[in-house]
Amino acid sequence: MNKEEIRTFARSQGVDAVGFLALADYKSPKSPDPRNYLPKVRSIIVFAHRMLDGALDSENPRFNIAGRMAVMDTSKAHLYKVARFIEDGTGKPASPVLSSYPLDMAAPTFGLVGDISLRHAAVQSGLGVFGRHNLVIHPRFGSRLSFTALLTELALESDLPLKEELCNDCGLCVEACPGKALDNEGKTEELKCLRASQPFGIPGAIGYIRKFIGKSPEEQQNLLKDPVFMSLYQASFIGFQYTCFNCIAVCPVGLTR
Repeated sequence: MNKEEIRTFARSQGVDAVGFLALADYKSPKSPDPRNYLPKVRSIIVFAHRMLDGALDSENPRFNIAGRMAVMDTSKAHLYKVARFIEDGTGKPASPVLSSYPLDMAAPTFGLVGDISLRHAAVQSGLGVFGRHNLVIHPRFGSRLSFTALLTELALESDLPLKEELCNDCGLCVEACPGKALDNEGKTEELKCLRASQPFGIPGAIGYIRKFIGKSPEEQQNLLKDPVFMSLYQASFIGFQYTCFNCIAVCPVGLTR
């Protein structure tokens, strides 16, 4: 099975772009060795799905989250189908890498480093270049892409990286970041980003629990009726809820509409 057979099948399922990366060409300064997960891995196949303009541009965070959940669910289904296509056609295993979670929440990274750096793999497989926001910019779709990947034992040559410089250094992403997480060029300050983009994440939950402890029964009852608690409860079974996509939404490169 060759790259074009895999690319054609993936595109037929609805994947917007596909990149191939030989393991030897994968470089990520923080992420673990992919052989920790699939010992005989030889290649990484990266998939890109276009995010929805209507969800990104909405001022309602529930619509932002709905768009992200939709692309995550769709990309998961496509990963399974392409993995089955490879395994059924070659007998070689393929292991999926999802776009966000589950994450390794143990020390020392506490969920801040993915098993595979999908950003680096996307750039190294020719699907885009890094922008001022430290995200991937694609020639057609700009920043509005969500990435997933498959690890495979198939030996596949890397696609050529892009040489074109797509970021115009307009600074809109820096200005639009409510957490000031992009102020230092070349670095995203993760904790600043998470505090702004995940108000109902772990820090928010811990803070609310601290407020709850030691309160009178009446005060606790009022806290349990608070919309913040209800949002934290909702997030506990939906998963990580990103309510800020500003750096993606304001990027002017390759707008799809």
